[in-house]
Amino acid sequence: MRESSIMKVHYYTGLAAIVLVAIHVLFRLIMPEGYYASLEYENVLANYKNISYVIVLELILITVAIHGFNGLRVILLELRQGDRWESAVRWLCIAGALAVLAYGTRTIILASMM
Repeated sequence: MRESSIMKVHYYTGLAAIVLVAIHVLFRLIMPEGYYASLEYENVLANYKNISYVIVLELILITVAIHGFNGLRVILLELRQGDRWESAVRWLCIAGALAVLAYGTRTIILASMM
């Protein structure tokens, strides 16, 4: 993938993260009488029963992981150049993003099953 295309993905995931976090905050503000008003343990677990809430959380996880690890990749590539370095940084960032996505998705699934 060309670097310009990768940077477009970086910009779009940044914008998507802002929109999704705004939606997440609106969940908390619009429904002050419901489960979203309190951060008590039982209410937080009850939030995970709402499929739209779970979808928003998963989308936030995906966009922030992609945006964050791509940003880390850009920073590391600025520190040093070379084909081997670029390849190693790319694969380490992909592996890191996949690990974060797997762990976060696992956490969302387990919380919604409780």
